[in-house]
Amino acid sequence: MDERQLQILRELGELGSVSAVADALHVTPSAISQQLRLLQRSIPVPITERAGRRVVLTEAGQVLARAAIEVETALARARHAVSDFAEQPEGDVSLSAFHSAASAFFPLLLRGLSGPGLPRLALADEDVAQDRFPSLTRDYDLVLAHRLDHGPPWPGTVTASTLLREPLDVALPTGHPLASKPVLLPQDVADQPWITVHDGFPLMSSIEAVASVANRRLHIAHRINEFAVVAEVVAAGGGLALMPRWTTRAHPNLVLRPLASVHARRHIDVLHRPERTARRAVRTVLAELHRAAAEIRGQGTHPPQPDAPTSATS
Repeated sequence: MDERQLQILRELGELGSVSAVADALHVTPSAISQQLRLLQRSIPVPITERAGRRVVLTEAGQVLARAAIEVETALARARHAVSDFAEQPEGDVSLSAFHSAASAFFPLLLRGLSGPGLPRLALADEDVAQDRFPSLTRDYDLVLAHRLDHGPPWPGTVTASTLLREPLDVALPTGHPLASKPVLLPQDVADQPWITVHDGFPLMSSIEAVASVANRRLHIAHRINEFAVVAEVVAAGGGLALMPRWTTRAHPNLVLRPLASVHARRHIDVLHRPERTARRAVRTVLAELHRAAAEIRGQGTHPPQPDAPTSATS
């Protein structure tokens, strides 16, 4: 039995005929009769009987109809409880982010959402390969994920919106001979040692694009995923690296230079399961993420760099 069938039984007890129930529920009499037959299959005793040309409730049907009132009342209470929960502004909201996004967004969120009557954040760092980000939406209300501008879209099982489209620049030590150039070409940097991410992470395809445009194989000296560590290795002379323009911390011994002729830009997207935003608290955090993204994009974490012309290369 289901809620709709119990509602029909209750209405039949009150209105006294199938046609009256059909009129009240805006369906056909045959649809009412079909639902009554389906309900009867799950009940071991007759719940309706003929009284002349009308179908009426038996004693067992009347008992079930009274129980249907209790069921409908309980369901109404449950719906109100869920609605109240969904509209609570100060509910708990879990959020995960990969490392550089966490470093940029978490402090802004904590400052922007402090105080009474606001969501309570539960923050976690999750830096995984691109194809694993959607599965994190099982465990978190919101997931900050990255993909390259020309990378494959997220699956339809999650809802995604873009917070930032962030350029990737070449990081060099301040005293490096190439640091004096305002814009770099793949041919300028192809003979240098490189620091890059592990295989399976989106940034690798941009490194491969540099090699393709320069028509030579790059020397990968180190594989490091954490940009704060990459910055220290670059500053120490360990090689060049591609680094995000806005979400990595400025380093006194590094400069960033735009890279021309390669489409080097990443998306920072926020992923969630569609039902999560039924909660007001989650919607509040999502709005704050977009506000924080505008602040990050507007202020940046590095001095302004000249934009390089780009062409899509993959």
